[in-house]
Amino acid sequence: MGYEWIFIYWCPDFSPVRQKMLYAATRATLKKDFGGGQIKEELSGTVQGDVSLSGYKKHLISRNAPAPLTFAEEELDLIKKTEVNTSVHVDSKHQTMKGLQFPISDEALQKLQDLREGHITYVQLSINLSEETVELEEASDIGVNVLASRVPTDHARYHIFTYKHTHEGDYTESIIFIYSMPGYKCPIKERMLYSSCSGPLVESIKEMGLEIARKLEIDNPKELTEANIHEEIHPKKNVARQAFAKPKGPAKRGPKRMTKAPGEEDDNSNE
Repeated sequence: MGYEWIFIYWCPDFSPVRQKMLYAATRATLKKDFGGGQIKEELSGTVQGDVSLSGYKKHLISRNAPAPLTFAEEELDLIKKTEVNTSVHVDSKHQTMKGLQFPISDEALQKLQDLREGHITYVQLSINLSEETVELEEASDIGVNVLASRVPTDHARYHIFTYKHTHEGDYTESIIFIYSMPGYKCPIKERMLYSSCSGPLVESIKEMGLEIARKLEIDNPKELTEANIHEEIHPKKNVARQAFAKPKGPAKRGPKRMTKAPGEEDDNSNE
């Protein structure tokens, strides 16, 4: 039966500065003289709980835990998990999923049908992250002036809204699809799933007979003003186009010379 050595470095916070410096300076020398290859674990502590048996077990858990990831690394990791890999050969192509298509609940489908028939003007949908389904959050008959108040500021959502308005004297109704995402307030998984499901969800809504006039993506409900929505549906056309200003070319001839070449005489000099 063999033994496994643990090197424990104990340095309380209340120790004098001179002692801390001396112990830190001789730490490497002691390990070398003892035989660094025989030491399996190192444990440092400033309170007694750090160098106890429970502290040692916590140290092992922390050592074996995966390193923390940044937002960019988490997104890259999730993208890798959603990639579609096929058999690799000369003619094979690496494909990435264009989107995720989650099933839409019956209640949500019914309200979308009511919106298509004109019974309501607004439907809000959410993703059930655990069940991976699209669920109904709200359905009502509202005007554009209260649309912004329906957008949550702590979670992502999909909004389908019928914009009733008059343009150039003609009454019209335009259905817009709004994807609201309040930035980094949402967890990485929620941001990725809502982004990936947006495109397939729009296609599913179109297959129900709902004609989407415009797709919008916002991070602030204040963007949903009537003026902004109207501008998105009917963008202004720049009729008055500035004429191209042709640059002036170089002068065809220089100024008239007032001097004469050497030896040249004036015609009237002999008169």
